Amino acid sequence: MKTIGLIGGMSWESTVTYYQIINETIKKELGGLHSAKILLYSVDFAEIEKCQADGDWNKSGEILGNAAKNLEKAGADYIVICTNTMHKVVPQIQKKISIPIIHIAEATAEKLKENKIRKVALLGTKYTMTQDFYKEKLIEAGIEVLIPCKNDIEIVNDVIYNELCLGVISEDSKKEYLRIIDELSMKGAEGVILGCTEIGLLIKQNDTILPVFDTTQIHAYEAAIHAISKKLPSM
Repeated sequence: MKTIGLIGGMSWESTVTYYQIINETIKKELGGLHSAKILLYSVDFAEIEKCQADGDWNKSGEILGNAAKNLEKAGADYIVICTNTMHKVVPQIQKKISIPIIHIAEATAEKLKENKIRKVALLGTKYTMTQDFYKEKLIEAGIEVLIPCKNDIEIVNDVIYNELCLGVISEDSKKEYLRIIDELSMKGAEGVILGCTEIGLLIKQNDTILPVFDTTQIHAYEAAIHAISKKLPSM
């Protein structure tokens, strides 16, 4: 079994979900008392969030790059970054290490193609929804991406940082998210990506008729499967 290097803490609530899904997947696949070999480097999210707010992506890339380097030194075979937004700095992180990174958007794109989704709604932080680093992976896979209007982008983003990352689950916020999903569905979305690892704490498949693609579940499952496959993820 390969050793998974997790970079977590962004936020820690969703990192718990990664740990659970990875171990549940290993147990299901291998049976018995098997569990995953995991190294976890958990960062201080307040430090990362300040970099995001200040637009200092280089500094956040340095922080996560050093975390990845330490995980590689400790014996990790590949890296899994337990957040969508910070995949913006994957190229910077990859330069610091010689082991691969499983990209969350690439894993999600593969899942969408398996389900024949050609047009998808994307919810996440304002950085994930409006910048190209994430959407380009989906577009390269032939998938059209729909995002909310400007006002709704702010609503989605505020709920993530001011509620979900603090462990607050609000029924009012769920209603707003479902309204936004419905509006994107009317614009032709055939599915919705929960493109922030915390959104799955709020929105579940039984909340909407639109197929839900929870990136935390998709990414964590891929992390687990690679641990027991013969090949490493591609660089």
